[in-house]
Amino acid sequence: MWSTYLLIILLIICVITDLKDRKIYNKVLFPFLIIAWIFHAIIGEWHGLAEALLGTAVGLGILLIPYLLGGMGAGDVKLLAVIGGIKGISFVLMASIYMALAGGIMAILFLFYRKGLLKRVIYLLHGLRHGMRLPLLEDSNSMKTTLPYGVAIAAGAIYQAYFPGVFSL
Repeated sequence: MWSTYLLIILLIICVITDLKDRKIYNKVLFPFLIIAWIFHAIIGEWHGLAEALLGTAVGLGILLIPYLLGGMGAGDVKLLAVIGGIKGISFVLMASIYMALAGGIMAILFLFYRKGLLKRVIYLLHGLRHGMRLPLLEDSNSMKTTLPYGVAIAAGAIYQAYFPGVFSL
């Protein structure tokens, strides 16, 4: 139960900083990770610490390739690693599935509302109806804006924390 409270506090702080500054800070992540490792070592002894360390490694590994390819920020990768350190391997694996779903939904909503894609699609369809061809994406700089993916990570972790039996490993 302590790990869920620790997780919720971490996620609230990280979502706020990710939305506000588009950053997830090490000075937030590392203390939570150390606290999680210490609690796991005290409560579960060597087995608990091993589970926390493996959870951290799995969480780090899940987003490492997208980060290396330039599609993810380092803070997002470290946040998922800390989540793995707090809650363990099976939790972080399932949370990452929900995270991917939340991230996909966020990306679609982001494209439609923030980038004005919905308006452009309507103009394109209207233009095609009247024999005009309009470019769908007229502003290439608008596609360079980043998503606050920490929000999707938080959504996946919260969903897994409160609905753990929906799918299980």
